[in-house]
Amino acid sequence: MQQDNNYYITTSIPYANGAPHLGHALEFVMSDVLARYNRQSGKTVIFSTGTDEHGEKVAQKAAELKITPAQFTENISNQFKDLQKLLNISNDRFVRTTDQGHIERAAIIWKNLEHDIYKGKYSGWYDVKQEEFVPEGQIDQARTDPSHPQAYQRLEEDNYFFNLSKYTQPILDAIDSNSFEIIPESKKNEITSLLRDGLNDISISRPKNKLEWGIPVPGDSNQVMYVWFEALMNYLTVIGYPENVDFKNFWPPDVQIVGKDIIRFHAAIWPAMLMSLNLPLPKKLYVHSFVYVDGQIMSKSVGNGIHPKEIVDHYGVDGFRYFFLRHIPSYNDGDFTWELMNAAYNNELANQLGNAVQRTASMIVKYQKGLIGEMTKADHDIGPYQEAIENCQFDRALDHIFHQIKGLNQYIDEEKPWMIAKDNDNNHLREVLAYMASSLISIADLLEPFLPDSASKIRYIFQDGVIRPLKAQLFPRIDIKKVNQ
Repeated sequence: MQQDNNYYITTSIPYANGAPHLGHALEFVMSDVLARYNRQSGKTVIFSTGTDEHGEKVAQKAAELKITPAQFTENISNQFKDLQKLLNISNDRFVRTTDQGHIERAAIIWKNLEHDIYKGKYSGWYDVKQEEFVPEGQIDQARTDPSHPQAYQRLEEDNYFFNLSKYTQPILDAIDSNSFEIIPESKKNEITSLLRDGLNDISISRPKNKLEWGIPVPGDSNQVMYVWFEALMNYLTVIGYPENVDFKNFWPPDVQIVGKDIIRFHAAIWPAMLMSLNLPLPKKLYVHSFVYVDGQIMSKSVGNGIHPKEIVDHYGVDGFRYFFLRHIPSYNDGDFTWELMNAAYNNELANQLGNAVQRTASMIVKYQKGLIGEMTKADHDIGPYQEAIENCQFDRALDHIFHQIKGLNQYIDEEKPWMIAKDNDNNHLREVLAYMASSLISIADLLEPFLPDSASKIRYIFQDGVIRPLKAQLFPRIDIKKVNQ
């Protein structure tokens, strides 16, 4: 169905029961790299994000604040939109599951799934914290005790069920054949292990008398769609399933990016829904890990939460993007500390990249009155860089770029343009300085998906054959003491 030159990428849609955090920011910047990289490659991109706004926790939070769920989710959704603007995220779509378009299309999807939906009685445990029914094999026995601070609820209610068990083997076959690729390998192994144990049919609705804040089940006003089942539909509704031209030209997604805590929904339930709808599965599911702060998971009780804006205020948008894309491992959990952030910014962005830009521009101004000699495109093998991005190894792609930056700084130190100028070898000096400038333009092209503002500034300085100096340093050094004050 998808046209060759089209590219569709989605983030998971964060649950709108609380403010955005570093984990959301990480997922946004990773997705943004892929969207920008593919636009740069000449593709037409749809990059979708959004917020998941129904369910019990949202209704409870709104009640605590004595406002309506609609008022509460409007506020939270705006916070996510603001974060995306702050981080220079280039998404084309933002879907809210309270949007009328989503609600109407979710009903169509439900109707098209009805051959795999039946009514039955659910009896078992429900995890209020995660808003999910807990399969028997995944129960934490400690949480069946009512005195536990995060105790499960024991539910017995009439619900609609989805025939998930029917799709266990077809999903395994899709994963094994790599037509539904899951990366990294460790996450693929995790989900295949779960699948080999067999999937059980799942409850996909809640009685309206227990939960009003949800999308009504078509044809049954006494039931609402279970939030996690309905939220997954956003990837279809946002591009106009079933009739819109975007759906016809962009489905299936090229990459879907999710956190490791929701892999079961996206690698088991979601593909089963798509198979039931007779639709192609996403080409790739990239599962990222967690961000810790000072070695601990972020939590209100520990009081170690950091809003992304705090980091941006000190280190700029590209400073933030750089740290989270290079120093949070793409395939493993990572750690944020102010000391690590400061070291990465000063030692790598300021000392290596900023220094190369500053030295090159100032020498061309000093020795050639700002005129750059004939620039030829620097010849570098970018195959490893491209492969790293295709595999969502953002840290490795940036390693490749900084290997080139290090090589440029070594070239400057070895060639010593200041000595060539002393010897009055003007032709050689012009060649050396032109090579330095062309190398920086090539580096800017590679940096474009990662640090778009910095890449634009580097091109501004060098690309027109005459130096146009910036009003301020690209990456002014930062004193960690001032950050901690």
